Amino acid sequence: MPQPLPNFNRMLGLIDEIFETRNDPKQLEVNEAVIEKLQQLHPSTLCELANEQGPISWVLIIPTTKSLMMDFLDCKVSENDLLNKTTVDDNFESIYLCSATTLPEFRRKGDTKKMCIRAIKEVCKDFPIKTLYVWPFTREGEFLAEGIAKEIGLPLMKLDYKK
Repeated sequence: MPQPLPNFNRMLGLIDEIFETRNDPKQLEVNEAVIEKLQQLHPSTLCELANEQGPISWVLIIPTTKSLMMDFLDCKVSENDLLNKTTVDDNFESIYLCSATTLPEFRRKGDTKKMCIRAIKEVCKDFPIKTLYVWPFTREGEFLAEGIAKEIGLPLMKLDYKK
C-alpha cells in the first residue's frame, strides 16, 4: 500500500488544529460517505490544489436552500445537520463556505481564493445562488470569505459563534 505524500498528513494535522472536528460532533468530519454525498450535490463541492508533495489546499463548499441557511445561522441546525438535510432535489439558493485549508507556506498567494471562486461559479451555472455564508474559525478565513463574496458579488452572512 503506497504511503501518503508528505503534504497529506500535514493537511490533516492542520485541519485537526484549526477545526478540531474530532472533538465537536456538530462539525462535519469529512469521510468517504460525506465525500460521496457532496459529490452527489454538485461535483464542485470539493476542490484540491496539489504539487508533487501532495495537497497544498483543500476547499469544501455546500450548496443549500435559503431555509437551511437561515436555520444554520440561527443555530437551529449543526454543520452535520446542514449536509444531512440537503438533498439532490433541492433548489439551491445559498452556498456554505464550509472550509478552506491551505498549508502555511502557500497562503496569501490568491490560489485558494481563486479555487473557491471557480467552485462557486460552477455551482452558480446550475443553481440560482443568491447568498454565501460562513462560520469563520480564524480571522484569516473570515477575510478570505469576505474577499470571495466581494469578488463574486454576492452578500455574505456569518455565523457569529465561537467554538
